[in-house]
Amino acid sequence: MRSLFVLLCFPWLSLRAEEVIRLKGSDTLGAKLIPQFAESYKADHPGVKFEIAAEGSTTAFTALLDGTADIGMSNRDIKPEEAKKLAEKGIEVESHIVAYDVLAIIVNSANPVTDLTRKQVEGLFAGDLANWKEAGGVDVAVRVFTRNTSSGTYKDFQVLAMNGRSYGSTAQRMAGSNPPQMEVMKEPGGIAYVGIAYSKASGVKVLRIEGKEPTAANLATYPYVRPCNLFIRKDAPAGVREFVQMAESAKGKEIARRVGFLTPP
Repeated sequence: MRSLFVLLCFPWLSLRAEEVIRLKGSDTLGAKLIPQFAESYKADHPGVKFEIAAEGSTTAFTALLDGTADIGMSNRDIKPEEAKKLAEKGIEVESHIVAYDVLAIIVNSANPVTDLTRKQVEGLFAGDLANWKEAGGVDVAVRVFTRNTSSGTYKDFQVLAMNGRSYGSTAQRMAGSNPPQMEVMKEPGGIAYVGIAYSKASGVKVLRIEGKEPTAANLATYPYVRPCNLFIRKDAPAGVREFVQMAESAKGKEIARRVGFLTPP
């Protein structure tokens, strides 16, 4: 009877304290993959809330450093200078690969080109090739669309596909609210790179690169692959670690594939 009185008068005592898991970093992970992980996790842990800030991979490490995130989302490994700053504050981190993000090269669906070499990709985005007839296509001007300069993907593509070179002077940088695939579908000479999860738009097609399609079977040989990392402190709370373990599990892999990311076959 006494316990019933306590529950009636003080009902909050029967509720589990609310837990908040804060994630910062990659916009690629934060926009599509992590929200799906969060929804799945909350189904079994209704007392948990998530705060997701998708502001670029670099912010993953600054947020872990200043304590504003429990999990850092990154499409790249930690840089030595980032690791050094964390170590100087006595913070040890570990990384967990939960999926792979493949950067697909897309063109307008009317473009007859189906396959490019890595050298041609570099030339197209760097501005060396200004007409599609220089890359085995028809006499149409090349129109390059890229992510904006604050995007981690913008910089990663320079490393993965362009040998660190700058984009051509005519490349059009797209705002986050105007994804490149939307422009490629309208522009006969358009070309862009997008995460594989964003490559299914109508009016565009994905090119093979030196005969390789961006598929799970080709993860080891397709040239433009980025790991989807979740970085956590080694002393992370149990709830944070449990969430990451769910993302790494068979259930997490199924979610990643459903959203459009790749996992090893």
